[in-house]
Amino acid sequence: MRKVFLAILAFVATVGSAQEKAVLVVHGGAGTITRSGMTPEMEKQYRDGLEQSLRSGQAVLARGGSSIDAVETAIRVLEDNPLFNAGKGSVFTHEGKNELDAAIMDGKTKKAGSVAGVTIIRNPISAARAVMEKSAHVMMVGRGAELFATKMGLEIVDPSYFWTERRWKALQRELRKEEQQKPIGTVGCVAVDKNGNLAAGTSTGGMTNKQFGRVGDAPIIGAGTYAENESVAVSGTGHGEFFIRWTVAYDIAALMKYRGMTVQQAGDEVINKKLKAVEGEGGVIALDAKGNFAMPFNSEGMYRGWIGSDGVPHVLIYKD
Repeated sequence: MRKVFLAILAFVATVGSAQEKAVLVVHGGAGTITRSGMTPEMEKQYRDGLEQSLRSGQAVLARGGSSIDAVETAIRVLEDNPLFNAGKGSVFTHEGKNELDAAIMDGKTKKAGSVAGVTIIRNPISAARAVMEKSAHVMMVGRGAELFATKMGLEIVDPSYFWTERRWKALQRELRKEEQQKPIGTVGCVAVDKNGNLAAGTSTGGMTNKQFGRVGDAPIIGAGTYAENESVAVSGTGHGEFFIRWTVAYDIAALMKYRGMTVQQAGDEVINKKLKAVEGEGGVIALDAKGNFAMPFNSEGMYRGWIGSDGVPHVLIYKD
């Protein structure tokens, strides 16, 4: 009887410790984000949006759900919020269209899925997951991705769904300037569940006034999105061309695996040294299987936050 009792205590302790390390981290984009440029009302809206995303993802983890489910859930909340450059709030291309990209990756199996240049899928992160789980491919683009999403029964909307006055005015300003495009926000999430499995996801509307069918780093596995249980889950935001050329997400994973760096050390090395040295602006959220996370960025601000098993959301926006 004593052995049975001790076995039960050991099981409870194991479950308890596993639950404790369930963590979820989100970002809502990096760039020129300062207190002087933000009204109190707008700041509250951003904070509320991030908190809603954190709580929705954490609710999945709290009931024993997988990190993949939590990541998809949290990102869908941000995609449906017009404040963020993903889904409903996506920016406009030079032609006045909304072209959306997204990716998701399972750290346990290293399966991944992504979509790029889609215009009628309400939640691209769900389309990316469908590619991962219901096709033999990793990436689908444009019309083919849209046909696949339709076949999978995902919610399809008229392109006008993505029209917002704020983003339209931003395009008009850029067209009047006709200057080099500036990087603009993305949303993302990384999570570890009670079983220690990692997942990462990223979704974006790209750059305002982008041309020529440009695709950034968000849907590129190893650049803007990456997850593997042996190292880290990463979601990036910033100037995508730099994230692609420097394979930012996987570089962080490699530094942890092969040089024994912590998640904070690896994130700082890539974001605040390698990228900063070449004027590559942006940031990442990174999380390991033990629940340790980092949120380094080299821009003026990054919408970001985290939540643990206590259910208390923590949100940050500015550099200090």
